[in-house]
Amino acid sequence: MSNVFRWSYGAPDAPVLACLHGIGSCADAFLDQRPLAERLGMRLVAWDAPGYRYSADPDAAPGIDGWADAAAALIESVSDGPAAVLGVSWGGVTATRLVLRRPDLVSALILADSSAGAGTKPEQAAAMRARAVDFVDLGPEGFAAARAQRLVSPEASDGLRAHVAEMMVPSIRMPCYQWACDSMAESNHYPQLERITAPTLVVVGEHDEVTPPRTSQRLVEGISGARYVEIAGAGHLANQERPEAFNDVVAEFLESLAS
Repeated sequence: MSNVFRWSYGAPDAPVLACLHGIGSCADAFLDQRPLAERLGMRLVAWDAPGYRYSADPDAAPGIDGWADAAAALIESVSDGPAAVLGVSWGGVTATRLVLRRPDLVSALILADSSAGAGTKPEQAAAMRARAVDFVDLGPEGFAAARAQRLVSPEASDGLRAHVAEMMVPSIRMPCYQWACDSMAESNHYPQLERITAPTLVVVGEHDEVTPPRTSQRLVEGISGARYVEIAGAGHLANQERPEAFNDVVAEFLESLAS
């Protein structure tokens, strides 16, 4: 995993909370989650997925299996045992595939503003594949500015919108962004959700327009014992828009597993 950039926060020997970012983001999307490490006594580890920002490009399209296997290798490189895994959006789809392929590596699963993948309907799959075309047509700055508007709630500050766009520009590039879009278009985890046995929290922003609350509710319906929480006043990036509320929800979930 030497070709995959990651940063960590917390004691080196503490239990790991591995954080997997969304399709247009990077490790720094989780900077506001650092208080979780302090509150829980954990080591928060966030990556730039292969092909993103500081991480090297894969030699070929990894598919969702390849990104999940890379996440498994990350956990094995930073932890002596299973880790709690927090995935946002595409990161949540990757985390889901990870727990399906390597349940031994996931002690708890947190799916934030995520879905079962875009392969659930042909029109959703086509729209996901076409997103990379928009990236090429608009250019990095134009694409980031347009996407940022949909990723936060209507009440979000201009500063947050600008921050989301600024983070996106250096994080994504071709062909990896196309490969990531394709991996989403090929994924439909609904038939496999019943296989997930790890304790699971599904959390979503109240105003998420990308993966609306009903999408998260369907995940809960498919995963036995999963818990569901909406973050008031947040859009698709609930962990960045309402970090204190988001962190409280995640901390309470993980604390409940330790009690």
